[in-house]
Amino acid sequence: MSTEEIYKNNPLHGTSLEQVVEELVAHYGWEILHAYMNVSCFKINPSIESSCKFLKKTQWAREKVEAFYLYKLKNLPKPDNTQYDLPPRDRIVPLTDKPREPKELSIKDAERVKALKQKANIQRASRQSRSTPSNPWGV
Repeated sequence: MSTEEIYKNNPLHGTSLEQVVEELVAHYGWEILHAYMNVSCFKINPSIESSCKFLKKTQWAREKVEAFYLYKLKNLPKPDNTQYDLPPRDRIVPLTDKPREPKELSIKDAERVKALKQKANIQRASRQSRSTPSNPWGV
């Protein structure tokens, strides 16, 4: 199997960033996209053109949008740890994994997810501060 064939099952293969944004906006709308990803180009005067311009310049945001496309709109199973570390366009999607119906998303669910992430971040910070020995002399 050639490298080209390995990547063909990834829905991002051969799909432009503009197509990705258009599909996401058509299905979910700007408000849902901003609520889930917290990317400002989806809130402040959003348009396909301005969003693509921003996303082309901002790798972390582009990867966030492309992952959202794969795992929310295309509803693919989450990747294993090895694939998760790769940018979404470089991930190998097993031939047995086929796109499914898009996930149903809501503003209320986005708020719930955001609250869970905040709680996890607080817990992570608390664990890190406990594992770092303090220096009483400030040196």
